[in-house]
Amino acid sequence: MRRISIQTEDFDAAIELAALEALGGGGVASFTGIVRGEGRLTALELEHYPAMTLPQAERIVDEAMSRWPLLGVSVVHRVGRLEPGARIVFVGTASRHRTAALESCAYLIDWLKSHAPFWKKEHFTDGAARWVEARAEDEEKARGWTR
Repeated sequence: MRRISIQTEDFDAAIELAALEALGGGGVASFTGIVRGEGRLTALELEHYPAMTLPQAERIVDEAMSRWPLLGVSVVHRVGRLEPGARIVFVGTASRHRTAALESCAYLIDWLKSHAPFWKKEHFTDGAARWVEARAEDEEKARGWTR
C-alpha cells in the first residue's frame, strides 16, 4: 500500500490507521500534525505547486520504502487556509517490526517538514500576515537521515 495525497479536505486519521493495520504487520507508526493557535494566530495558509509537490512526496515515500521493509505508507498533507486545531498532515507507516515503522515515520515527517515544497503564511488577529521561514533545527533533523 502506498497512499500519497495533497488535498484541501480534512482527513480521518483513524481511517488512515485502519488501512495500515489491515496490512497485517506487527507495527504501525503515525504522526498527525495540528495547526497551533499560539501567538494570536487565526489561520495558516499553505500554498504549493502540484507539479512539484506530488513528485517530491512520491520520491521521498519511495526512498523510505527502499530503506525500510515497509508493508505500507500513507502521507496526507493539506493545503489551503487552515484554522488552529485543524489537522494539517498525517504520516503513517506499517511494517512487520516496530523499529522500521517508527524510524520510517520519523524520516518521512522530518523530510516533509524541511524539504517539501509548501509555502506557509501565518495570519494574525491584528490583520498582519507573514511567510514562515525554514527553521534550522528542522533542517538539522533532516540532515541526520542522510545516508
